[in-house]
Amino acid sequence: MLNKYLRQFCTVPVAKTLNRQVVFWFSLSMTFALIYGILGLQQAFSSEYVVQDDARQHVFWMQRFFDPELFPNDFLADYFQSVAPQAYTALYQIMASIGVNPLFLSKVLPIVLGLITTGYCFGVALEILPVPAAGFIASLLLNQSLWLKEDLGSATARAFLYPLFLAFLYYFLRRAWLPTLVAIALQGLFYPQTLLISAGVLILQLVRWERSRPRLSRNRNDYLFCAAGLVVAFLVMLPYVLESSPFGPTISEAQARALPEFLPGGRTQFFASGLWRYWICGRRSGFLPDEWCQPSWRASIQPFLLSPPIWLGFLLPILLLFPQRFPLVKYVKQSRVLLDIAIVSFFMFFAAHAVLFKLYLPSRYTQHSLRIVLAIATGIALILILDALLRWAEQPTRKFFVFGVTALVGAALILYPSFLRLTGQEFPSPGYVTGTVPELYAFFRQQPKDIVIASLTEETDNLPTFSQRSVLASRELAIPYHVGYQREFSQRATDLVRAQYSLDLATVKNVIQKYGIDFWLLDRAAFSPEYLARHRWLSQRQFQPDIQTIRAKLAQGSVPALATFIDRCSVFESQGLVVMQAECIASAK
Repeated sequence: MLNKYLRQFCTVPVAKTLNRQVVFWFSLSMTFALIYGILGLQQAFSSEYVVQDDARQHVFWMQRFFDPELFPNDFLADYFQSVAPQAYTALYQIMASIGVNPLFLSKVLPIVLGLITTGYCFGVALEILPVPAAGFIASLLLNQSLWLKEDLGSATARAFLYPLFLAFLYYFLRRAWLPTLVAIALQGLFYPQTLLISAGVLILQLVRWERSRPRLSRNRNDYLFCAAGLVVAFLVMLPYVLESSPFGPTISEAQARALPEFLPGGRTQFFASGLWRYWICGRRSGFLPDEWCQPSWRASIQPFLLSPPIWLGFLLPILLLFPQRFPLVKYVKQSRVLLDIAIVSFFMFFAAHAVLFKLYLPSRYTQHSLRIVLAIATGIALILILDALLRWAEQPTRKFFVFGVTALVGAALILYPSFLRLTGQEFPSPGYVTGTVPELYAFFRQQPKDIVIASLTEETDNLPTFSQRSVLASRELAIPYHVGYQREFSQRATDLVRAQYSLDLATVKNVIQKYGIDFWLLDRAAFSPEYLARHRWLSQRQFQPDIQTIRAKLAQGSVPALATFIDRCSVFESQGLVVMQAECIASAK
């Protein structure tokens, strides 16, 4: 009796869009998405000074929408505003116009995007296999994968790719023309890289396999559907092609290979030695999601520990070959779309490598789509296996074994986040950063809005977000993908390092005058060799050999000119961080 009930509720295909099973499994899917989102919100609002890591690049400048006087003539803010996609910028600007602070919006958007992603993921799985439990498993696994990473939690442009790409897939599978075209347009306006994958899927749907041979579709509607989608994609992408950046052209492969920032040990390491580190597991250059490759004490089983159920998606193509053993296979429809996504993703991955940085980072074309494809494939595969096991368990002697395995797998899926916490992995992990020097942020917010702060402290990363004031340079904003931005930023950083550790006061004065610096923020420990050795940014490759030379001089007892002004020109100090007035330094004789 229990066996029959389980089959009816878990593995029997549904004919109607809305029935008891669909409502139950869809509600359960949304419940878990809501729970994970609430856990993320708890982190986001755990303190007054909390911000998502990438929001310190892509959201901080949007505070201009609230106060247009912020970041005047700020080279760094202007750059990140220029590279933000149109719809992404418009959304934050519209919300700011009705009184919603951009930083607040960036904290609440992830839960909204997560719920939309869940709904469409459930719908896509149901279109491929009309068993609601498959939709639940797929959406649950995808939610777990997304909340283990910073993408969704960042509320940056890439956070929108998941709901928009899944919306495209859902309407594409249903052949709903207008919603599909709208989804394509929105992808281009929020995250253009995903639009290229969608366009490829539209093209591949024209190819049919007949008698083990590829043949073009004979259905006129397929061509019309594809043409309409490609026209929309072309129109949306055209401004990106025609518009030139005020910060120069995109950096070329040859230029990047000559820059230490892109080499091992650099701020944006891209070129790594070895097949595994470059093509497979490179965070920016490899095709696997980087959380499956992170080195740790559990490195040998890392992929299975971080996303163990999702790898079962690779079983789906095998299961589909044995419809006699897995009877639900006959209900699987349009599963080829998962293969098409993978084919297009890898094509774009290699295309991005061929014209490096012109199509942005190669990893962006596979890492996100693999998470989606494998989550859906795993949900379907597990239901095919469960149905076969329940049929096999019709004999009384096998019943308890199958029920035990089913309960164990179900518990493992649902309790997986708890298991992660036992291993020391935080869940969710949206990448929130907490500011630890609130007095410092408050001090700078009291200063005029047009000030420029020079600093090499790690707190510099937080100042534009929490203090709403311009900085000369910071590690967080050192993203060198446009030639003009890279040159200016590199010059600023180099000048700042050399001035801070120069023995000649004239060098410090020249930098203050050149960049219009108003305040210089120092760590009292900044003039020790040990400080430079452990500094997250200064220890990176792009600052060598300057830092090695500076360390050697400090070890010999040399005292940089700036160190002699700490007490004389200090206007604020907190937790070992000293703010010096630049005018005081510049007027010294």
